Amino acid sequence: MAETAHSIPGRKLLLGLLALVVIATAVIVVPSFIFRPKDKPLPDQGTVTAFSLVDERNQVFTEDAFRGHVTIVGFIFTRCDLACPIISMKMERIQEKTFDVGDKIKLTSFSLDPTYDTPERLAEYAKRYHAQPDRWRFVTGPFDKVHAVIEGPLMTSMMREQDRPTGVPNIQHREYFLLVDQKLHIRGIYDSDRVNQLDALIHDARQLARTGS
Repeated sequence: MAETAHSIPGRKLLLGLLALVVIATAVIVVPSFIFRPKDKPLPDQGTVTAFSLVDERNQVFTEDAFRGHVTIVGFIFTRCDLACPIISMKMERIQEKTFDVGDKIKLTSFSLDPTYDTPERLAEYAKRYHAQPDRWRFVTGPFDKVHAVIEGPLMTSMMREQDRPTGVPNIQHREYFLLVDQKLHIRGIYDSDRVNQLDALIHDARQLARTGS
């Protein structure tokens, strides 16, 4: 059947729209490949040694929870009303920015106030930051065992100074994230206050998830 006079312009319009979509996609996608930071060798800054604690579900949480995938580790406590909410919001943002890799990149937040931060309190805290249960865990346990892990292989201070007038503990700790690889090696330390380091953390986590090195 012969094409009508109106069908040809319609087809041309459709082809034109498709061409615009292709061009727009190229403009967005191609620069992302061109300007993506290059992979780089990541340092080995220690190993996460054996430990046995519990998570917000009151289930045993050991170093084996880090095996076979990349883990981004942070440090918080639920009564903290200054740095910790900001750290947790940034961790939530990291969760969002790495959603496409699924469980190849996981997140773990260790409590610096484990005597107060029971699994139940951590479970409520996790809900506040929309933590995905299969990707983001919150860890607590007996004080001495938590202290041994955090001030040992995880290289973070839990020093508690005089409580503030509000009664909130004043726990001095560095506001950074650790990057742990599939074999429990710490491959980077990133200042949570610096946007460029958070970008580097996400890039390096993706690199480890993709290449294992």
